[in-house]
Amino acid sequence: MVKHSQLFIDSLIHPKKLAAYRLLTIGKTIQYVFLLIAVISIFSFSQFLSGVSESIYNIEGLTEYVEDIQWLLYPFAFILQTIMTTILLFVKISIYAFIGVVLLKLMSRRGEYRHMWRTAALAITWGTLLTILFSIIQLSNSLSTLIEAIITIFILALSSIKYPKIPKK
Repeated sequence: MVKHSQLFIDSLIHPKKLAAYRLLTIGKTIQYVFLLIAVISIFSFSQFLSGVSESIYNIEGLTEYVEDIQWLLYPFAFILQTIMTTILLFVKISIYAFIGVVLLKLMSRRGEYRHMWRTAALAITWGTLLTILFSIIQLSNSLSTLIEAIITIFILALSSIKYPKIPKK
């Protein structure tokens, strides 16, 4: 059985191995996606905490009110951020999987959407880590998204090369 750490390392260093992971169970792939979601959620929640503390000191009238409901605000924000991150990441993976199926057709490779979805779930690792980095260095969201998309599609193209060829008739 493949460990999540091995999936992480291979998705960063060995994009061609991602084609072999298309045969993983969907449960293992979704576990990996939820680990990425946890990393993103923890990072974005820490940004939220630092942003709230700054805004509390800038707006004096709300300081007392925020302190009164702080016990409710933080768990609600964390849950909301996790839900939104989950939805966003699953939609991104699905879109990249569709692009990957188009790449398979263009390269005359054999594969199904479900296989490419698993490959895209692993290929999105670089994009996820770079999104966190770009958020730290405050790169614009549109440029960050464009760079993430290019890198993910490039990794999908590299892994598509290792999919089996369609036999000639």
